[in-house]
Amino acid sequence: MAELGLRDQILAVFLTGDNQFVSGESLSRQLGVSRAAIWKHISALRQIGYTIEAVPSRGYQLVSRPDLLLPAAVQFDLDTEIIANTVEHYNEIDSTNQRAQELGEQGAAEGSVVIAEEQTAGRGRMGRRWSSPAGVNLYTSILLRPQMLPMQASQLTFLSAVAVARTIEKVVGVKVNVKWPNDILLNGKKVAGLLNELSAEMEGIHYVVLGIGVNLNMTEEQFPADLRYPATSLMLASGSVVNRLDFAQELYCQLDVLYKLLNSHGFIPIRIAWESLFDMLGTKVSVDCGQQRFCGTVAGITEDGALLLSLDDGTQQEVYAGDVMPL
Repeated sequence: MAELGLRDQILAVFLTGDNQFVSGESLSRQLGVSRAAIWKHISALRQIGYTIEAVPSRGYQLVSRPDLLLPAAVQFDLDTEIIANTVEHYNEIDSTNQRAQELGEQGAAEGSVVIAEEQTAGRGRMGRRWSSPAGVNLYTSILLRPQMLPMQASQLTFLSAVAVARTIEKVVGVKVNVKWPNDILLNGKKVAGLLNELSAEMEGIHYVVLGIGVNLNMTEEQFPADLRYPATSLMLASGSVVNRLDFAQELYCQLDVLYKLLNSHGFIPIRIAWESLFDMLGTKVSVDCGQQRFCGTVAGITEDGALLLSLDDGTQQEVYAGDVMPL
């Protein structure tokens, strides 16, 4: 696990201490810094919402913590082998995917995670803007270095979708459906979106970035007025605020399990899991592919993740990218 900054190292000591008092002297000795530095960073934690009491002769005690996705909090008791061994956190960033791509170019380890409280230039498929208000949702990107051919990279989109769906069911207790190729729907409204991007050559993949955005606690007023597809949040659908830290940790665990499954057993179990969430089989749809539009009945997906349509003339059409709308 990558070394944390001093603020997160102090937080990690509090979290592993099970709410016990920790003296300034003990923190100073454990972390190899001055007590003045400890005080400075405890003050910084207080400023962002952590309640830390100081009691003479006893030390410091973490009393409560805000719903922030700091690396130490995300990694605390996180049971993963690959995902989130390294976590970067930003209060504000243009795009977590862009930062993860930079990490990929710099040789960062597989499983590295980028999380932001807010994105100023979040994006979805085809360069569309992804609304990313501060402190209410999950905006995260995961760097992977899969041993597969570039044409197989779309398998990771289906893996991400299954991981998000399972996380929603486990944390919130509601079932969702998937919409090809990369949306998660709750009661017919978009609650999460995926944007996977890769760097590759003909013979192999350098890295893939799994970009995941989940609408956790957005209010109706926070959604843009010009949405292309109806959207909702888990809070609006369930009536309860979702703990973002719990959700993020569960998502990374699900991704870890599914990625290891993909590496050991191939795409078939991932595909079966995705198809169990796909409720558009046999549905008449229109698919906008930009310069072409197809109308037909959904017959399934191919082995490489293309949408298979049965057209009115009796032929079948494989679609690799496009917007699907039921008719």
